[in-house]
Amino acid sequence: MNYSLGIDLGGSSIKAVAVTPAGESLARHNIDFDPDTRLDWAQKIRALVRQLEAERGAPADCLGLSAPGLTAVDGRSIACMPERLQGLEGLDWTTFLGRSKAVPVLNDAHAALLGEVWVGAARGFQNVILLTLGTGVGGAAMVDGRLLHGHIGRAGHLGHASLDPDGPPDCAGTPGSLEVAIGNCTLQTRSGGRFQTTQDLIAVYLKGDAEATAIWLKSVKALAAAVCSFINILDPEAVIIGGGIARAGVALFGPLQRFLERMEWRPGGQRAKILPAQLGEFAGAFGAAFNALK
Repeated sequence: MNYSLGIDLGGSSIKAVAVTPAGESLARHNIDFDPDTRLDWAQKIRALVRQLEAERGAPADCLGLSAPGLTAVDGRSIACMPERLQGLEGLDWTTFLGRSKAVPVLNDAHAALLGEVWVGAARGFQNVILLTLGTGVGGAAMVDGRLLHGHIGRAGHLGHASLDPDGPPDCAGTPGSLEVAIGNCTLQTRSGGRFQTTQDLIAVYLKGDAEATAIWLKSVKALAAAVCSFINILDPEAVIIGGGIARAGVALFGPLQRFLERMEWRPGGQRAKILPAQLGEFAGAFGAAFNALK
């Protein structure tokens, strides 16, 4: 059976899928690596590729990879990923993995959107954006059926949109960004040290705690303001929301929809769909496989 491999490199784990050209999942793997050991992730990816091909009994027709950072112009490596995953910048995956066919490399959020478009929540859409809410806020955009990359690969970094020019800078230097407003990375600051994770905050919010409610709804209101801005700029049919914070379900999507009722511009009654992502932690791996198949 013909199949493709998709590998998604995260901050401390690697997700991999073997899929048919029709998007049928043949195998999924999720393995951890030691981020403090230089190139441990690279060696484990190489071993994982060998394992997946041994399981299938034949080499993959193609292999794609996704990783955080900005991709190189030739699409064979990550050109910029400061501070984390030392050794990733400039690593040519085609050469490293000894492949005869080029291994295309995508930014992880771009890959996640492609995965959702292929076999997830964004199937059938030509204009769609993705937001991933977790430690930070990732994003990607497809316009008229084309994934936006931009001049140097920054397109789609929606989490770094500024909502407050006087707010604190995020990791990209953007003041008062969406990431600052709702990312788990700022929660301790936003909650005065009371909450360590957004899941903790939501659990107390659901019990009716006044302080937790104020903190959470302020964050969701900021998300709604960002979403309606992205809708006005990119005019998507749908906004897909994933990441760990999206697992809150109605606790997130309920107030988000209520805020959007007041904020969203809806000419002729048209409104963008707000949908939860479907592929979970394997979205980037599916997107990497699809990118290779293309």
